[in-house]
Amino acid sequence: MRIFSGLDELVSAKGEHLGHSDWLEITPRRVCEFAAASSADPARLPAAEEVADAGDRSGAGPVDCGPLLPGLLPVMMREILAVERCRTAVNFGLEQVRFGTPVGIGSRIRGEGELSGAFGVPGGWLVSVRMTVQLEDRQLPPACTADTISLFLS
Repeated sequence: MRIFSGLDELVSAKGEHLGHSDWLEITPRRVCEFAAASSADPARLPAAEEVADAGDRSGAGPVDCGPLLPGLLPVMMREILAVERCRTAVNFGLEQVRFGTPVGIGSRIRGEGELSGAFGVPGGWLVSVRMTVQLEDRQLPPACTADTISLFLS
């Protein structure tokens, strides 16, 4: 994890690689909880009944977990960077979300961040971090890329 001493240090790191999150396994339980929390249409989750019956077993089938990935970005970012002397940090949104290689049950992913922009706002900064979600099999293209926007207030 990269720890910044304050917002000035964070903003000055524009263009720098910030590091990687830990590896995270996509379990059937995680997919089902996401579907329930997002009120996802079960018809849009291929083999949804197979996922529900799988419990915590890996390799439950070819379920595309792509819609889950943006929801995991804040978790990954908390493992990549922290800012000291910052009163508040808020997930402000996403831009340019792109899905590459499908992610299935049992896959292991991690996030990689690069500080791509910082814009001053009253009392703080809007910070853009380009997140790349990598699959454990590094020969495959990324599963997802997205520009996360976070509001940091001093």
